[in-house]
Amino acid sequence: MINEHFFKKPQILLILFSLSFCVQIEAQTEQDLFNIIKEDEKSIVPLLPERMIFSQKLFWGTNGLFRKTGIVPLNIKMRQKELKVRRVMLKTHQVIGYATLLAMMAEGIIGGKLYNGNYELYKTHKTMGSLIKIGYFTGAGLSLFAPPPLINKKVKGLNSIKAHKLLATVHFSAMLSTNYFSNKDRVAHRASAYTLFGSFATAVLVFKF
Repeated sequence: MINEHFFKKPQILLILFSLSFCVQIEAQTEQDLFNIIKEDEKSIVPLLPERMIFSQKLFWGTNGLFRKTGIVPLNIKMRQKELKVRRVMLKTHQVIGYATLLAMMAEGIIGGKLYNGNYELYKTHKTMGSLIKIGYFTGAGLSLFAPPPLINKKVKGLNSIKAHKLLATVHFSAMLSTNYFSNKDRVAHRASAYTLFGSFATAVLVFKF
């Protein structure tokens, strides 16, 4: 996949140094808003944001699967529990993201040696690739299927969250193409792997900057 000399560059050392400072997803003020709701329970305050992604609407929306089946009724108490679940899921999403990125780096070193003729590492390369796929899609699932926030206002201009989402479309496409070309086109596979690593690493670190 990625040549081992790639990781000797100062930019990569900077990325590794930055990883030691765990970045937190922007904290929201759900608890404060709930306190306002409780102080004036007669006021009509929406418990769901107007803007939700398709997976949130599918499961957590007013007419979502969890609401219609009665598994998760839509009320203040349940929404408080949902937001706690959301925080745990997104924290886990971050941790898995860092672990997957480190696995990608290791895979790059292994891939570089493999491309240089060390075919004894082929099975290791395949195993590491499988672990990366598991980590990648598990992390993606945690993000996509987490309960929605209490508010989700549209912000003008580019910010860290928008950049993270835009980069997600890039590294998701690169992940698919990397796997598609793995046994079909060596050059395309390697180019896809470079794109995957670069976009995924940037997406992981974008909250820092």
